[in-house]
This record gives sequence, structure tokens and C-alpha cells, in this order.
Amino acid sequence: MSSTINNDLYLSSLQKRDTQSGGSSILGKDDFLKILMTQLQNQEPASPMEDKEFISQMATFSSLEQLTNMNSSIDQMISKQSAQTFMLQSGMIGKSVSYTVETTDADGTQQERKTGTVKAVLFENGASKFQLEDGNVVDLSSITKLENKNS
Repeated sequence: MSSTINNDLYLSSLQKRDTQSGGSSILGKDDFLKILMTQLQNQEPASPMEDKEFISQMATFSSLEQLTNMNSSIDQMISKQSAQTFMLQSGMIGKSVSYTVETTDADGTQQERKTGTVKAVLFENGASKFQLEDGNVVDLSSITKLENKNS
């Protein structure tokens, strides 16, 4: 009885399929498990896979699964932390801020100190920015002073 390996389960076929479908060429835990199962089903009966090889591959699979789970947990934690930071920074709306702006002229780069009132908090590309009532948008790193507008 002769059995053949399905061509779709070869590494090159999996990578080609992922690339064509717009995915990455990196194998995931599902692909690893499919390859391992195919290998077990099609092993030579006269010389089956050694126990050490099987244990090694299962340990690799287990490690891959744990890393995938940890990556997912870290992504969730970062998302929640970003939302919390954004909500905390919304408390700056209506506050007066002093900030520095770098200007370049013929004499070189100079820093100018300006003041404005925060109108809105913006969250772009993982960074907070503050829109002032005069229309300027200021990075958090530029702010040097924060105070109540009534003070």
C-alpha cells in the first residue's frame, strides 16, 4: 500500500498560499500541527519516527503556542493601557499649558515658549497630541507647564 503526501501540505505550498492570499509567509501553530500530523501519517512503517524527534517537535509546538498566546495577551494589555492613558489625558481639556516650539532662522535653531488652552486630546499612531484653542497641535513632550485656566 503506497501513500503519498498531499502537495498542499509541503512547506513551499503553504508559504505560496499565504503569500498569494495576502498573508505572511511565516508559519503559524496550525500550519506546524498540519505538517506534524502529515509527517506522522506518512512515516515509514519499518523505521518510524524516533521518540526523541517526536518529543522535540511537540516541545517546539508547545513553545510556539505559548509564544502566540503571550503575544496576544501583550497586545490586549497595550490596547487597554493606551485607552486608559487617553482617558486620563482628557482631563487636560480646558487647562492652560506652556509649551516650547523650535524655530529655525538665519541665526540657527531657537526655542520659543508659548501658552495656550487645551481644546481636545488627539491619539494618533500611539502618541497623544493636544489641540489648542488657537488651532495649534502640541506633542506631550513639548509641554513644560500645566495649570488651571482660572489660576
